[in-house]
Amino acid sequence: MEKMMEMIDAFDRFNQYLIVEKGLAKNTILNYMDDLKMFEASLTKKKYANELNNEDVETFIISMSSKNRSISTILRRISTVRLFYNFLQNEGVLVNKTGMVDLPRLPKHLPSVLTLEEVEDLLEMPNLKTAAGVRDRAMLEIMYASGLRVSELLMLEKNSVNIDLGIIKLKGKGAKERIVPLGDYAKDYLNRYILEVRSKNVGRNGKYIFLNQKGKPLSRQYFFKQVKKYAVKAGIDKNISPHTLRHSFATHLLENGAELRAVQAMLGHSNIATTQIYLHTSGRRILDAYDLYMNKK
Repeated sequence: MEKMMEMIDAFDRFNQYLIVEKGLAKNTILNYMDDLKMFEASLTKKKYANELNNEDVETFIISMSSKNRSISTILRRISTVRLFYNFLQNEGVLVNKTGMVDLPRLPKHLPSVLTLEEVEDLLEMPNLKTAAGVRDRAMLEIMYASGLRVSELLMLEKNSVNIDLGIIKLKGKGAKERIVPLGDYAKDYLNRYILEVRSKNVGRNGKYIFLNQKGKPLSRQYFFKQVKKYAVKAGIDKNISPHTLRHSFATHLLENGAELRAVQAMLGHSNIATTQIYLHTSGRRILDAYDLYMNKK
């Protein structure tokens, strides 16, 4: 049976453990205890240490992410919390399962993200006087408005889209279903494509929405080349791909105050650690804009 221990006593005993058993330097111990103070501040006023659980660790991660803490800082502080949980387990106060918590990963590189102006320029590039242009405009609008994966866009089926309600029902990784919004522009261009272009395609009775001239679903290679072509035409000097629109969708949502959990759900990420990379990207772009502003003063 777990022992009852008040939080204040748990922190005090942990501090003694770091001094006596771990033999750590004074500054190192101070850093550990500062991390725990921040962890305690994120808790919902829990009085006893045996009430702690994994959700408290996840809440702490989200709290730090919302304050634009770097991933390396988050990982360091979570390492402290895990050590604290292990200590409590050894004291018989807590059953520690923090190994099951998904942690943010240090990215090898940050995803390429377009500015709002670049997105608008890119979306304007398809030639709406051609059938392929109308189709490509609808695809680009949907990718940016809904944050779909490229595979989800190319394999989008007619019965998955409700234009009247402005929603798309998707089955992502692990067959998990999610619902994402279309947005007004995406709805308008999709409706135009279906009425003006797809209705005349030889594959119009098929289940997939976006078709090539032969009535078959488009290939990833074709769409990749189209996005590259439109980027060059728009004068965008970045190495982008169709996935860049998904990255831009997530980053722009967070920059405009969207909740991390909501963005996670819309992207179809199984854990929030995957979504957190966009906080890092978003923060970097905001700081870049600030630096540019300060340099012009």
